[in-house]
Amino acid sequence: MKQLHIKMDEETHQKLRNHAWTQGTSMQDYVISAITSKFKEFDASYSYRSPAFRFIDLFAGIGGMRLAFESVGGQCVYSSEWDKYAQKTYLANFGDMPEGDITEADETRIPDHDVLVAGFPCQPFSIAGVSKKNSLGRAHGFLDQTQGTLFFDVARIIQAKRPRAFLLENVKNLKTHDKGRTFQVIRDTLDKLGYSLHVSVLDGKSYVPQHRERIFIVGFDKNVFGGVETFQFPEQKTTDYRIKDLLEEEVDAKYTLSDKLWNYLQQYAAKHRAKGNGFGYGLVNLEGISRTLSARYYKDGSEILIPQQDGRNPRRLTPRECARLQGYPETFHIVVSDTQAYKQFGNSVVVPLVADIASQMAAAMKNKVYRAPMELVSQ
Repeated sequence: MKQLHIKMDEETHQKLRNHAWTQGTSMQDYVISAITSKFKEFDASYSYRSPAFRFIDLFAGIGGMRLAFESVGGQCVYSSEWDKYAQKTYLANFGDMPEGDITEADETRIPDHDVLVAGFPCQPFSIAGVSKKNSLGRAHGFLDQTQGTLFFDVARIIQAKRPRAFLLENVKNLKTHDKGRTFQVIRDTLDKLGYSLHVSVLDGKSYVPQHRERIFIVGFDKNVFGGVETFQFPEQKTTDYRIKDLLEEEVDAKYTLSDKLWNYLQQYAAKHRAKGNGFGYGLVNLEGISRTLSARYYKDGSEILIPQQDGRNPRRLTPRECARLQGYPETFHIVVSDTQAYKQFGNSVVVPLVADIASQMAAAMKNKVYRAPMELVSQ
């Protein structure tokens, strides 16, 4: 890494400090983000290639969805992520510092875009009073039931900016969360916003050696497509991926489980087997695929343990192996501690799976078949 030392007057320095503080970041990261943005503006001014579409990246994490949508010609014009460690990784890989808390974002100031992308957290819904919403300057009516949840912020941005399409991603259990009420509220809200929906649970094992089921909700604006868009989810393929193919050749001894931890995991599994439960560690078949990588992997690595030879205890995956398990390219920079990296990749998406969905969405937007009724055309 190269270093650049600059001098500035006291007033400029104070303004820089204040701007960085409002973004919840360091002055150094803020300056890097600002300079990179300027380079992108300059490059865009002299580029003869227009993006296929513009998109925003909400609950961006470390940018897995962004990688996917950029791979099919999209241009990211706005991102939001509140976690400071995820922001650091995002900045290192994209040169953009995501804005912070989405609940504080002014939807009217978010750039216009064609596609909204969001892997929003799943929360139970509760109904708040309209008077309280009015006092906060918030919308009410059909958004009543989503107030106080992070999905509310997705909905208010969709309502304000009217993207042609969106992709929402969540855990498979979203459909049954809160006895199905959560998912029903989401469907009803998006339907009342005027979007036709396509919903599917897809497994990442068609792209990487990992069993990872997630629900994807794709929506298209009925005012644009008339509810007859050509979108289809990618077909789930049978593959012969093997986890051994993504393992590093030389791994630091620190990733091998200690005798204490390995003994604990074995005793814990034996106790639950005796009760007829299936809880326990997951020792991977190197010729097969792994369990789902989770954000808790940093704790003990128990869901995905790699067997080792010569009588050594099993080991955790390394952060780079976790990146590969999620389909990230080798060029993706890991700039945080192992603990944070495990959390970040455990919370991420399978990038090539989302890229296939993005490709289908781009094709559907390009192949628009809707035509306005004759009475509207003649007016």
